[in-house]
Amino acid sequence: MKITKVYTRTGDKGETSLVGGVRIKKSDIRLEAYGTVDELSAHLGMLVAMLQEGEERDLVIRVQNNLFNVCTHLATDQSQTPLYPSAHLADGEIEILERRIDELMKQLPERQGFILPGGVPAACQAHICRTVCRRAERRIAALAEVAQIDPEMQQYVNRLSDYLFVLAKIINFNEGKSEIVWQNVCK
Repeated sequence: MKITKVYTRTGDKGETSLVGGVRIKKSDIRLEAYGTVDELSAHLGMLVAMLQEGEERDLVIRVQNNLFNVCTHLATDQSQTPLYPSAHLADGEIEILERRIDELMKQLPERQGFILPGGVPAACQAHICRTVCRRAERRIAALAEVAQIDPEMQQYVNRLSDYLFVLAKIINFNEGKSEIVWQNVCK
């Protein structure tokens, strides 16, 4: 898709167009949902910039591509516009995340309890991505209460947050950085 013009002035009064041309307010829960997924993709881009060439970097880029499909799905009011093929995930995308989570978990030492987000910069960024992903999941869940949303979209984003948690752990582990285990100071 070629972008011919960056600004259109059509959103200057607080409205935007969904897929299919339906106009909605920029404060609409639908826009909040796919806007948060877009924000997640931007944070993932920062994570990609921090990762070395290899399997995790490639998987995060794959996730960013999938998030475009998620956004297309969320930006389509199915009561007025049919879903485009680009509003679906390819078969097996959730399973790809699950397999990678399982593979990484086998490389990690046994859990020590709740951990504080932190560690090396790439692990910190993975934790930021995880928390934005959880917010996106909440926004999608709220939208699903009032609009038709494929349950696979929620499942994918939920599994993605799990992957990002494990990714942060493996990045710290591979860098030899110990995680800080939560200590209850309210004793």
